[in-house]
Amino acid sequence: MARPQSAAEFDKKKVVAENRRARFDFAIEQVFEAGIVLQGTEVKSLRFGEGTIAESYAEVKGNEVWLVNSNIPEFSHGNRHNHEPKRPRKLLLSGREINKMYAGVARQGMTLVPLSVYFNSRGRAKVELALAKGKKAHDKRESIKERDWKRDKERLLKDRG
Repeated sequence: MARPQSAAEFDKKKVVAENRRARFDFAIEQVFEAGIVLQGTEVKSLRFGEGTIAESYAEVKGNEVWLVNSNIPEFSHGNRHNHEPKRPRKLLLSGREINKMYAGVARQGMTLVPLSVYFNSRGRAKVELALAKGKKAHDKRESIKERDWKRDKERLLKDRG
């Protein structure tokens, strides 16, 4: 079995949708790369760069993981066999990864949050999925202070050198 990759090692060629708010609202513990089961018109719509995952989440049902509330709009040149925009989509993961996710969600009170939808170098649609814990308000304030301090520090270093 292949070793799990870190988030920086995922081969992202074309990012279609990104959940930028997730890293602010959640403390990310572990990141997974999952395949996604799509219909033909969904793939075409994603290739045009349409789709959002801002309000979406993933849930474990039995031995399967489902992406819920993600929006891939109907394909403009599709016919009567076009897809439903907000249908639940099955994610493709190994059994060991599903067990890790189930344990995190059930025992530790974590959430499965999609970070991005992208096409890899082979042209396959993938979802970057994170096992995360929700941040409290004081944690968010801490993140803002840390981000501002990094920005000011870079500005000071730039002025000096």
